[in-house]
Amino acid sequence: MNDEVEAGEPDSKHRILAETFGYRSFRLGQEAVIDQILAGKHVLAVMPTGAGKSLCYQVPALALGGVAVVVSPLIALMQDQVNALRLNGVAAEAINSAKSREENVQAWRRVMQGETRLLYMAPERLMTGRMLAALKKLPLSLFAIDEAHCISQWGHSFRAEYLELGTLRHAFPEVPIAALTATADRLTRDEIVEKIFGGDAAVFISGFDRPNLHLAVEAKQTPKRQLLDFLERHQGESGIVYCLSRRKVEETRDFLAAEGKKAFAYHAGMDSADRQICQERFLAEPGTIIVATIAFGMGIDKPDVRFVAHMDIPASVEAYYQEIGRAGRDGKPAEVMMLYGLDDIRMRRMFIDQSDAGDDKKRTEHRRLDALLAYCEAPVCRRQTLLAYFSETIDACGNCDLCLHPQPVVDGTSEARTVLEAVRDTDQMFGVGHVVDTILGKSTDKIERFGHDRVAVFGRGKDRSRPEWQSIIRQMVAGGLLSIDMAKYGSLKLTARSADLLAGDHPFQIRLDCLKRSKPAKGERRATKAAPLASLSDGDEGLLGHLKQVRMRLARERGVPAYVIFPDRALHDMAIKKPGTIDEFAEVHGVGHAKLRDFAAIFVEAIRDQQSASA
Repeated sequence: MNDEVEAGEPDSKHRILAETFGYRSFRLGQEAVIDQILAGKHVLAVMPTGAGKSLCYQVPALALGGVAVVVSPLIALMQDQVNALRLNGVAAEAINSAKSREENVQAWRRVMQGETRLLYMAPERLMTGRMLAALKKLPLSLFAIDEAHCISQWGHSFRAEYLELGTLRHAFPEVPIAALTATADRLTRDEIVEKIFGGDAAVFISGFDRPNLHLAVEAKQTPKRQLLDFLERHQGESGIVYCLSRRKVEETRDFLAAEGKKAFAYHAGMDSADRQICQERFLAEPGTIIVATIAFGMGIDKPDVRFVAHMDIPASVEAYYQEIGRAGRDGKPAEVMMLYGLDDIRMRRMFIDQSDAGDDKKRTEHRRLDALLAYCEAPVCRRQTLLAYFSETIDACGNCDLCLHPQPVVDGTSEARTVLEAVRDTDQMFGVGHVVDTILGKSTDKIERFGHDRVAVFGRGKDRSRPEWQSIIRQMVAGGLLSIDMAKYGSLKLTARSADLLAGDHPFQIRLDCLKRSKPAKGERRATKAAPLASLSDGDEGLLGHLKQVRMRLARERGVPAYVIFPDRALHDMAIKKPGTIDEFAEVHGVGHAKLRDFAAIFVEAIRDQQSASA
């Protein structure tokens, strides 16, 4: 028993810690947060994963008596917390939509009878007039908002009730409110304090560093091969592979299973029972790989996750930090690796622009994505760059790819100027592929059609390979010298910083390793070479002609060249595959998320009509 426990203090925080939770002392940062709550004050606590955030509200909830209401974002997370508390002998309940009405009624009855110490609910259930009125009749000890970063991430879009939590301080002025999270940059912290506490709360930050995590980032080249190479270092270990889309989750799971890995898929499109089975197997079975969207992970308390791999760039530094936080919770070494490329950036920009958030929020999210790109292209210690985002300064960590394998930088001002001139001289209307073709001096149909073989920069970059120029452009996007215009089909745009460099006022350095590693080996070059187009039957030729007519109509309606809708190769692939469903259309060459959304139904219908006419 802790020496500070005195006789006659049955609800002492130290006695509760020892007798209920079995710990002899508090971890760094916990006691200051607990004391603030016990004093009836509002508090925001930002603590790294594994630092014991839950105890910061569970201990005072038991010490204060009455009922503590815990706001939790996910049903699975609520149930895990409730089960853990019950195993510790604490009367806890969760009221949510996963339970029957009778189960929820019985749980509420136990709350009303004073049998429950902690009550878990989602913000949507809490912030109803009926529930708030019922809670006013209870002896509330505190409100705890778990995973409080959701206020910023979700409150502006599909879960507005998170922002409504700010009314609790008015409705229950005598009840302390604690907001807790492992993931909050300065903007998020400021927003939580303002929205939830009206600017009046103590803020405790226990640090963000997870020194046991080895951090690494790789530019996408052959993603599946890169993933397999990464997994070779983790034979028989459990981990998570994150993908941007449900379709990619399924494809990656199938690929890993074919390679002999025990891999399971997890995404929101699956049946809830199937998701539960996958989660339970991941928690219970060693050597299990979960391939998932971000639907998986929050609140998953599996201590021996030895790796987290991102096949696509996350939404922000905050999202990335939260997702890699699922690795190494036991404090033992774990490894995280992210692959990223320009397609990822385009998709993320599109997600932001098409969200329901306001313009100010969208601008903030774009800036957050910019910060993540800077992390990806960091020239020195990656952990320093990551923690600097959270306003934390450390010496070089010695446990990231850049510390263990320092990457030299070289002056890339001349190359950057070439790219900027190419973007400018092609009227800022084209994406990376066309700009690189112009720099390399490729005589493509598009270049000849627009006369870009006559611009001054045409062919100036023949001394570098296509992957090298792609890497340079990627670094320029990350460094703010170029932007990607989502409204203009991913075309590259000049920025304010572009003018400074073109005027000679802003040098630009590039990572030499990106240039060296971007040159594919001979075997790799053969593997990535485009396969020749399959020959078409007479009937398929007729279908191809019909698809070209549909493409031309769409192009005229939108005032764009036909190739912008789909290149000929995509139409050729459609004529061969004849997709009859939206999912099948997603497999056509050159079909990304936006074109799947905008054109799939049109072309699938056109294919069906042509087949019916030919029958």
